[in-house]
Parts: sequence; C-alpha cells; structure tokens
Amino acid sequence: MTKIRQTGAKSFTEGPLLSKIILFALPLIATAVLQLLFNTADTVVVGRWGGSTPEECETALAAVGSCGALTNLIVNLFLGLSVGAGVCVAHDIGAGDQEGVSRVVHTSVLASLISGVVVTVFGLCMARPLLALMGTDPAVLDQAVPYMCAYFCGMPANMLYNYCAAMLRSSGDTTRPLAFLSVAGIVNVVLNLIMVIVFGMGAVGVGIATAVSQWISCILIVYFMMRTDGPCHITLSKLHVDRIKLRKIVMIGLPAGIQSTLFSVSNVLIQSTVNSFGKVVVAGNTAGANLDGYIYATQNALYHTALTFVGQNVGARKHDRVKKSLLRCIAVVSVVGITVGMAMYLFGRPLLGLFAPGNTGAIEAGMTRLSIMATTYFLCGLMEVGCGTMRGLGKSLAPMFISLIGSCLFRIVWIYTVFPFSPTLKMLYISYPVSWSLTALTFFCFCAHYLSKLKKQWKT
Repeated sequence: MTKIRQTGAKSFTEGPLLSKIILFALPLIATAVLQLLFNTADTVVVGRWGGSTPEECETALAAVGSCGALTNLIVNLFLGLSVGAGVCVAHDIGAGDQEGVSRVVHTSVLASLISGVVVTVFGLCMARPLLALMGTDPAVLDQAVPYMCAYFCGMPANMLYNYCAAMLRSSGDTTRPLAFLSVAGIVNVVLNLIMVIVFGMGAVGVGIATAVSQWISCILIVYFMMRTDGPCHITLSKLHVDRIKLRKIVMIGLPAGIQSTLFSVSNVLIQSTVNSFGKVVVAGNTAGANLDGYIYATQNALYHTALTFVGQNVGARKHDRVKKSLLRCIAVVSVVGITVGMAMYLFGRPLLGLFAPGNTGAIEAGMTRLSIMATTYFLCGLMEVGCGTMRGLGKSLAPMFISLIGSCLFRIVWIYTVFPFSPTLKMLYISYPVSWSLTALTFFCFCAHYLSKLKKQWKT
C-alpha cells in the first residue's frame, strides 16, 4: 500500500477540530451559496424579462420553478453515488492508502460519465409526460418542457463535476471547486442575460445557459485533476472500473441516491399540491424556495463536513475524534441555521420582490413559505449532520430507511391525512419541520449506537 503524501491531502485526524471544521465548511458554504446565487440569477432574469408582459414573465418563472422537483427526482439517484465516492476517498486517505484513492478516482470518473448520459437520455424522452403527470398548468407546460430538455443536455458534465468535487472535498480541498464554480457561474449569468433579454428566449434560454455553465465547470475541474500531483490525480490511461471499489461506492452511494430520490418523490408530491393553488402561488413558491435554498446550502455544507471529518477519522480508527467531530458539527450547524434562517425571514419581502416585482399575490405566497421553512431550517441542518455522520461511518442502508420513514413517508401520509382537514399552504409546509425533527432524532440515536459498537470493535 502506497502511503499518501501529506502535501497532497489535508488530514483531519490530528489537531484542533472546531477551527478545522469551520475553515473546511466556509468554502463549502460559499460554493453552495454562490451556486444558488447563479440559480437565483436564472430565476430573477426569467421572472423580470422572460416575456413582454407581466403575465408572460409569471408564466416563464412558473415554468422554471415547476421543473425543479422533477429534475431533482431524476438526477439525485445518480448523484448519490458521488457520496459513495467521497466516503471511499475519505476512508482511504484516513488509512493512508494512495493506491486505494487512485482506484476510487478513476472508477468514479467513468461511472459519473455513464450516469450523466443515462440521465440525459431519460430526461429528454420523459420531460413532457412527467411534467404533465405532475399536473403542470398547460400554459406553463409549453415553456417548461424545452427548459427541462436544455437543462438535461448539461447532465454528463454536471455528474462529472459533482463526483470530482466530492472527491476533492474528501481530500480536504474545498477552495478549488469554489473557484471553478465561480467562473462557470459568471458565464451562466452573462448567458442568461443574452439569451433572455437579447434573444427573447425565455425559460429555454435559461436552460441553455445553465447547460453551458455546467460544461465549463466540468472542464475546469477535470483539467485541474489531470494536472495536480495530489491523491485525486486523474490519468487518462488509468481510467477503468475497479470492481472492488465500485462495489463499495455503490453500496454506500446507491442508498444515498435512493434517499435523495425519495426526498424528491415527496417534494414532487408537494409541488403537485402547490400546483393546484394556481400559477400565482407556484410563482411565489418558486421564489420562496429559492430563498430558503440558501439556508439549506449552509446546512448541507455541514453534511459534507461531518461526512469528511468522520470518514477520515474512521479510516484512522480514532473513536474520540469521530465523536467530537459529530458534536462540533451539531453546534456549528445550529448556530448557522438559526442565524441565517431568521435573517432570511426578516428580509423576506424585499428579497421576494426581486423575483416577482409588484406581484403581491406571489410575494404573499412566498412569505407563507418562509414563515414556516426559514424559521425552522436549523432542524434540517441537524438532520443533515446526523445523516453525514452515518455516511462517514460507512453506513448506507440505515440512513436511507430512516429518511424514507421519517421524512418522505411521513410527508406523503401528512398530505393525505392531515392536510385535507386544513388545505392551506401553511399546513402543507408544516410537514417539513415536523419531519426534520423526527428524522434528526432518529439519526442521532443510531449514531450513538454505531459509535458504541465501533469503540468496542477497535478495542479488540
């Protein structure tokens, strides 16, 4: 086994934890927020200039928003495998196994490209029937379908970028994915303005700009990994599928992908319920979802932080640091979630006005969402840290079933049992914080159980 050079990877198995967690998480938060800023630019551009009248702009905004839950449903199953790749890299780095990291990297590159092609073909073929099945307004459907098709043309690049970024993060590098995303995002914003304002392409123009930016970020990150001498170096002649590593990636990543897909199933059902309130509410929900997405981005950054820190220390067999990593991540995600959530709610109205200027109905619908979601999003953060910890421990099936029962199944049951007694937007959104609380509590109980078992195993 070739040992990893410490100059090529950051080790989190020694030294102070809290400062390292914060320094690791900050670029992740910046990356996620930056990505959302560019996505927000998509929505703002199409909401303001997506048509020649306010009604046409509203339709274009609803077209982009109505695709979000569905695209996540299709994409997340395959993106979940990137979690498996990241965990494998973290374990091998913690154990000092350079050869193991190399096999994971080259296997993951091929797997991501194949996944991207499969997702693209499926998305292009099924866009219209799936959107129609969700009950998308016919006035919105004609713009939503071409937007979705254009978006899926960037999927091979999106998959490869996310796999490579996951592996770089697990090696301790969170700054370069941020830099690559910044370049691609700037191109995305410029193309949005050109496609929508200059050429009047509306929602489909936003989809084209997004696909182009995904290819740019992909090219940049692959080029870097081909030039770096770190543990995540890519050599084209070494691209092959290592069956042992692929099996471990799939065993960890596939349940993660199924978990994300199950979340998306419940979100698609909720989106379908939102669609029944009309396109004004759909537009407001789209704007509100963009805003509370910023809160989720900060929380999800701590998911990846917990996964990496726990994963490396599991590889190094350091039980105390695994436990301390979990506790530090809980503290950080709580403070960040409460702070950002309250700020988003307090400034909600002017921020929603950026998406739907002068549309009081859409703004009110967006505030209804923020009043429930933004103020309780720290509960989602606790859930994310619990899930990331279990992934870092190498557990795959348990988080999937916990999420299935605690969040997805619970929300579906809520829609068909509780919601009909008070069919309002607030009652619909309340299902989120309740499900987050139940799922987070269950995750932490299982984390305590697995940590206890590991302590006994490592002592023998």
